Amino acid sequence: MNVLIVKANNRPSEEAISSKMYETFMTELEGKDLNITTYDVYAEDTPFFGQDLFNAFGKMQNDEELTDVESRLLAAKQKAMDAVSAADVVVFAFPLWNLTIPAKLQTFIDYIYAAGFSFKYSTEGNLVPLLTDKKAIFLNARGGIYSTPEAAPMEMAVNYMRNVIGGIFGMDIIDEVIIEGHNAMPDKTDEIIATGMEEVKVSARRLAELTLKV
Repeated sequence: MNVLIVKANNRPSEEAISSKMYETFMTELEGKDLNITTYDVYAEDTPFFGQDLFNAFGKMQNDEELTDVESRLLAAKQKAMDAVSAADVVVFAFPLWNLTIPAKLQTFIDYIYAAGFSFKYSTEGNLVPLLTDKKAIFLNARGGIYSTPEAAPMEMAVNYMRNVIGGIFGMDIIDEVIIEGHNAMPDKTDEIIATGMEEVKVSARRLAELTLKV
């Protein structure tokens, strides 16, 4: 089984819980019969999605010379799409920052959010997911508490990922581990983090067991 882990936090694990979740997940998978690849959105060359990319598409059609930024964008987009194409399971390790996902993770999503690759339109104009053969796992950390009915509508990280990865792309979201409240409740920080990391380990073991069933 090919597993792609998309790491979307460049803060050290001593300071960032989602980074620690990534490391814990990876450690738990050591020695397992998995082909694991990490795509670190902060380590990769990922120019932001915008007009430069559309200019590059136009130039390619007209066989015109590309600028450096245009070439980098096309290469980055293709690398992200190739990584997802090769994966059976995609694991996203990401934080909630300012109620949403990090900009670099958004850029990765933008690269693969493409008609003909991750979705298409039917003859009736309805959206049809194209990545239904893939599974996804979310590892998310948020210092506040957003699981209450009052706060849940403000949370635009996991909710966004569910809508795009599961809804638009059609991946089967087989697991979610969310650690929350460790900043909001400092007297319970250690307990919350420890409990969450155990859940991360369980998620990794479930993935390894899934491999045995394939």
